[in-house]
Amino acid sequence: WVLQVLSSAEEVAELYRELSRHPGLKAACLGPDVTTQYGGKYCSLYTEWSQRDLERGEHIKFCRQYLIFHDGSSIVYSGPASTCSEIKDELLSRESPSGALKAVLRKVHSKENKEEKQFLEVWDQNCKVKSIDLTALDKHGTVYDDDHFGCLAWSHSETHLLYVAEKKRPKAESFFQSKAPELSASSEDTGRPEKADVPLKVGSPHPRAGGGQRGGRGADRVVPQGEQFVYHEDWGEALSKRSVPVLCVMDVEASSVSVLEGVPEHLSPGQAFWSPDDTGVVFVGWWPEPFRLGLQHCTNRRSALFYVDLTSGACEQLSQNNVAVWSPRLSPDRCRIVYLENDALGPHQQCSRLRLYDWYTKESSTVLAAVPRQAWGAFPGIYCGALPGLCWAADSRRLLLDTVQRSQQDVFVVDTVTGSTTSLTADAPQGSWSVLTIDRDILVARFSTPSCPHTLKVAVLPGAGLEAQVRWVCLQDAPPVPGITWGIRTLQPPPEQEHPQYGGLDFDAILLRPSEGSATQKRPLVVMPHGGPHSVFTAGWMLYPAALCRVGFAVLLVNYRGSLGFGQDSVNSLPGNVGTQDVHDVQLCVKRVLQEESLDAGRVALVGGSHGGFLACHLLGQFPDTYHACVVRNPVVNIASMVAATDIPDWCLTETGLPYAHDTLPDPAQWTEMLHKSPMRYVDQVRAPVLLMLGEDDRRVPPQQGLEYYRALKARRVPTRLLWYPGNNHALAGVEAEADGFMNMVLWLVKHLRC
Repeated sequence: WVLQVLSSAEEVAELYRELSRHPGLKAACLGPDVTTQYGGKYCSLYTEWSQRDLERGEHIKFCRQYLIFHDGSSIVYSGPASTCSEIKDELLSRESPSGALKAVLRKVHSKENKEEKQFLEVWDQNCKVKSIDLTALDKHGTVYDDDHFGCLAWSHSETHLLYVAEKKRPKAESFFQSKAPELSASSEDTGRPEKADVPLKVGSPHPRAGGGQRGGRGADRVVPQGEQFVYHEDWGEALSKRSVPVLCVMDVEASSVSVLEGVPEHLSPGQAFWSPDDTGVVFVGWWPEPFRLGLQHCTNRRSALFYVDLTSGACEQLSQNNVAVWSPRLSPDRCRIVYLENDALGPHQQCSRLRLYDWYTKESSTVLAAVPRQAWGAFPGIYCGALPGLCWAADSRRLLLDTVQRSQQDVFVVDTVTGSTTSLTADAPQGSWSVLTIDRDILVARFSTPSCPHTLKVAVLPGAGLEAQVRWVCLQDAPPVPGITWGIRTLQPPPEQEHPQYGGLDFDAILLRPSEGSATQKRPLVVMPHGGPHSVFTAGWMLYPAALCRVGFAVLLVNYRGSLGFGQDSVNSLPGNVGTQDVHDVQLCVKRVLQEESLDAGRVALVGGSHGGFLACHLLGQFPDTYHACVVRNPVVNIASMVAATDIPDWCLTETGLPYAHDTLPDPAQWTEMLHKSPMRYVDQVRAPVLLMLGEDDRRVPPQQGLEYYRALKARRVPTRLLWYPGNNHALAGVEAEADGFMNMVLWLVKHLRC
């Protein structure tokens, strides 16, 4: 039947090309208010979008600007002010507080040797006024542009820029390296830094006065021979080029760069910004000892909020010890800092706490605690990777955030004094809402559904107590994709599958169905459990599920117990029960949907990545009569063999239900328990054909996991095929790999489900 709709691979490819053109809205920035000659006010809105370019095989970024006319309480008129234009080679950008200047970190390919260089530029409203070749200055290594450590922060005076870079690593020498004859003693011969590069104390003089290199963490030093092949730890998946970060300051007027002193050697700094009076820097510091664990998607790494004084060089810890903190944000009146906090170690993603630090009283408090159970009409808890870069309302009392609420995502305003919360999207269409920015109480958000790509929404935040009256205006619409219907259903596990400690938990699933064709036509079903396992599918735009639905498959996205958005009890229920509780939840959902919907029980397939692949492989072996084809991407198949190879060994023990410490060495019983909870235990029962997709550079679930499963299936004569993607890590998010993966997935399902 699929071939009746799409008669060839070329038509499937054209469908994918069409849907992949829908851009994703990534960032927004509001310009200063302008008053017209008639007394009206308007401001510009700068937005950045990302789009897949299949011809170039890369993600491209483009910008588009809009005008917003407002009266301070509502949007009077809004509309586009320009067409789209591509953004080339920008790594980071940041408007100054007044909006008069913009800083840009740009990569440039050298014409001489084709090496990549980094420039830090400053633009005013008319032209580029500064362009500093950071690579040529050689004060530090590569500037960080990631979401974990990276930052680009203007001082409040708009005279300095703060950023994070890799510590300069002196070039090592061989024991047998030839040297030029010594003609005279020079600073290079003796290994002493030349006078112009003598490190300056940060506080004396202040960085405004000079551009010295920081001693200790950033200064040149004599390197003994034999250090060419010393192993340098990194921060794991997607952060393999991040090892020892340092804080750096550019003096805009002097065009000089300093590497800051004062950060203790045992900390890795990031997410930094200027203190209220510009005399110091606030940053998040992670403990890299005794060794680094992967940081990507891991909001449980021990860290704290710190302040380093630029005059004295003293460093002070502002937050609690032995927790994990991130995403600090300074209020507009520069009096208070909010940040997110989790327990250290334990599940990688949790229901987070919102904490507040008062700069002048030095007191900390909890604004919002973790929520044990989600309940409609009440705040669901905080489940987000970060707070918006600008999240405070103009009153410096309220802030905006988005969070998962079961299988949707909503926007809330939080009163940091009382801890009260109000949903700004309770009466808005159901789907996935995300805050992009708020400035002068003009709120910019992104909205999407499983059948509608990203749209741009704006609103004016009403006064305190009136937030529920917010009125959203659509600034950039995206027409719904035809042929897709969707809905959310809630399921309750049977009594025998209830958790003994966390009873009464339920879970959700999102079902996408093709809306074209006969209502009685029985569609094949693709079951997709999410990865994590402490993650969630929200009712937002996702390319693969939408494209599968357009091809003709019904798609079931399962948020089993342990998913985010259902309360911390749900998260806590899963460790120690992986391979059983999550597997049974998915199977229950599949059986229920097959009973209640017009779907073909003889054509059910599994698709999953990471922990979703773990569940797919479990389901193949535990319920071989239910599933008839499977596609897995970088799956976990053997926890016992993964623990020594992954960047997150703590995950292997925590999810197995075992305690983790850095010096943990599992005993034989613990190795057995890890294997017992792994899909490899059931490989002898697998009959359905399996397509594996592996990223060669995956540090999270190393490709040896998929190879282990591939060989086991081949030895048992199970039809299997393996796709190996060089240059791709755990996400398999490269444009070429993503497109090729989709095509092979569809063809595999069509072939083995006899469509």
